[in-house]
Amino acid sequence: MSPAPLAFVDEALAELRRQGVFRPLRVLDSEQAARASVDGRSVVNLSSNNYLGLTTHPALRERALEAVRTLGVGTGSVRPIAGTMALHMELERRLAAFKRTEAAVVFQSGFTANAGTVAALLGRDDVIVSDELNHASIIDGARLSRATIKVFPHGDAAAARTLVAALPRTQKTLLITDGVFSMDGDLGALPALCDVADEFGCLMMVDDAHASGVFGRQGRGTVDHFGVHGRVHVQVGTLSKAIGALGGYVAGSRSLIEFLHHKARPFLFSTSHPPSVTATCLAALDVLESDSGLIERLWDNTRFFKAGLAALGLDTGRSESPITPVIVGDAALAMKLSDRLFALGVFAQGIGFPTVPQGKARVRTIVTATHTRDELTFALDAFAMAAAELGVARVS
Repeated sequence: MSPAPLAFVDEALAELRRQGVFRPLRVLDSEQAARASVDGRSVVNLSSNNYLGLTTHPALRERALEAVRTLGVGTGSVRPIAGTMALHMELERRLAAFKRTEAAVVFQSGFTANAGTVAALLGRDDVIVSDELNHASIIDGARLSRATIKVFPHGDAAAARTLVAALPRTQKTLLITDGVFSMDGDLGALPALCDVADEFGCLMMVDDAHASGVFGRQGRGTVDHFGVHGRVHVQVGTLSKAIGALGGYVAGSRSLIEFLHHKARPFLFSTSHPPSVTATCLAALDVLESDSGLIERLWDNTRFFKAGLAALGLDTGRSESPITPVIVGDAALAMKLSDRLFALGVFAQGIGFPTVPQGKARVRTIVTATHTRDELTFALDAFAMAAAELGVARVS
């Protein structure tokens, strides 16, 4: 008798359990807040990308409800046919102005914004030069494009230059980096990579998903943070993290955006954002442009929490952002640390391979603007207790 067609799935799951890295989904029972109910337990939430707490902001709630009352719950079509509303156009105008570009286009997610854009811009005769730790959506877009992919060591602009210099000047080349790397929390080498792109005539692209709402004036991202406006041809951002809602976007020249209207498959073949989501994103931009206190509180909390982890001797790697990993190395140990923290009242997910390299497993934390000092102190005390119980190594 032949084996069941899905036997390999059961075998793979069994192996994950044997390695101690099988993870059931944690279920949020409340709104996404600094203290939340997860699996029926009240916990300090250090696993959310809700950097500014906008998922529950009163202005965003009201705009969403108003949009549902006046425009319904859905658009009923893809953007190129009948799914483009005036709200979509207004949001794209606002995003372009916010990012200091000519135009912008909204996608259904940050993942599709990256993957759809890379796949649309490049083909089998082209080359993509990519940081080794770039997001999975960039990697998938590069594969879909069928371009030649060349990878440089993380953050090494000199190595990127060597790769680019060896290519024919006539060959279309995309140089791409994350603005903030989602697992280590460090910044991409954007200014130096812009120098390479300028020197060799490359198309320069940055994924600013974790920089939007966090870095730069009023949260405009790493292009603004580093002062490289006009030198990055393709800026990708997200509406799903600091903005508090859902979606992704690309900002750049008007010709780039019109090209994506005709060539980016996620834009062409996915139903557009419902009115409530689009209106919510507009309200979030209003908040970003009028309330600098949220970003200031985010960074105050980030500095406090990082200092606390450092005082405990925990390895936080090279983080420069509110994303602060506690690196333990062994994947099973990372999952045990995450579970012990949860039992102590702190929700911080364990992350292992393939999301991070083998031997670099960690518990990943994200501080938000809405955490109180009492909540962060509580979380630090839990880390101290759990790390001591499990023998997590201290760094010198």
